[in-house]
Amino acid sequence: MQFKSKVLDNGLKIVGETTSSSLSAAVGFFVKTGSRDETAEISGVSHFLEHMVFKGTENMNALEVNAAFDRTGAQFNAFTSEENTVFFAGVLPEFLEDVTAIWADLMRPSLREDDFDMEKNVILEEIAMYEDMPQFDVVDKAKELHFSGHPCGNSILGTGESIRNLKADQMLEYFRRRYSPSNITVCCCGNFNWENFAAQIEKLCGHWEKVETKRETSFTEGTAQTKIYTKKNLSREHICMVSPGVSAQDERHYAMNLLSLIIGDEKGSRFYWQLVDTAIAEIASMHYEDMDGVGAFYSYFQCSPENSEKTIQTAKKVLEDVRDQGVTEEELDKAKHKALSALTLKNELPMGRLISVAFDSVYLDKYIPTKEQIEKIRAVSVEDVNSAARMYDMVNCSQAVLTPEK
Repeated sequence: MQFKSKVLDNGLKIVGETTSSSLSAAVGFFVKTGSRDETAEISGVSHFLEHMVFKGTENMNALEVNAAFDRTGAQFNAFTSEENTVFFAGVLPEFLEDVTAIWADLMRPSLREDDFDMEKNVILEEIAMYEDMPQFDVVDKAKELHFSGHPCGNSILGTGESIRNLKADQMLEYFRRRYSPSNITVCCCGNFNWENFAAQIEKLCGHWEKVETKRETSFTEGTAQTKIYTKKNLSREHICMVSPGVSAQDERHYAMNLLSLIIGDEKGSRFYWQLVDTAIAEIASMHYEDMDGVGAFYSYFQCSPENSEKTIQTAKKVLEDVRDQGVTEEELDKAKHKALSALTLKNELPMGRLISVAFDSVYLDKYIPTKEQIEKIRAVSVEDVNSAARMYDMVNCSQAVLTPEK
């Protein structure tokens, strides 16, 4: 296993981890842009633009894009988050060059106005679909409440109003600014020849014009506000709590991730035994998100309206106990086993390794082999986790409650 990297004159970064024993390869274009890089006027444009990429280029229309991927048998997709828009594919090594060429071409889409108008309806349908999914809706509302005034509170999908009012020339201006080569990392993992891959990327992308772009990365502990929302046709209560955590650049994120597993993993966590096993709530979970300059713990609960207050108070008692009494060696060992199993199972495939290698480069500008990641997780102590639990006030957190309208 070898790691290589190169930065082109226009700022585009190429990184790769070669594993000759792999039977496949994975390639991805990681654009450092997402909802936190948007203003209210263009809310949702990053995700909308991700859709528009698949509408084609000067060389291919949408049908030809799909046909080109189909010929290679590639497993391909894309996603947009608060911070990144990622286009990726897993493929047999003999088709890597073809799939890389398709992605490189798609990174300079035509953004035709008739496609824009048609796809706008698809985006509006997607927004409506997620609004009908209370488990997602309440998390979005809690995020907006916690990060109020901070760009990480921006909605990834945008709103119906922002999408309806969005103009094609606004998207084009955003694309020119955010899809600068200096804001893109191209990553490849698995069985491939680094020299050939790097040469292909330089040939296809080396002429892209560089535009200066930047991101606001301030930290926030959040608002710690509570808000109750009502919604028709609900039968269950949906609750989301958000509390602050360290950023992706902070080494303590390893301890915070283990802390979230101890408190809120789907099975065997404190939330599970206190809320799910006792039938107070049907779902009780926590996960940790480390981002650029900031981090957050998200806890989600689903229960009957009658059990809403009991669920909230029980969850807060769990958080108080962890803060005041700390976690045990046995709990930490179990959390490490879960984290290490998830990490190694994912990283055994080039497609899983792709995300780790690329994001370590995007967030840390460094390469962390799987073995080193394992060592970092194993090195976390009970004192590290207890210190993480007391670093910020997890009990007085931001809280959104989605309740049935009476």
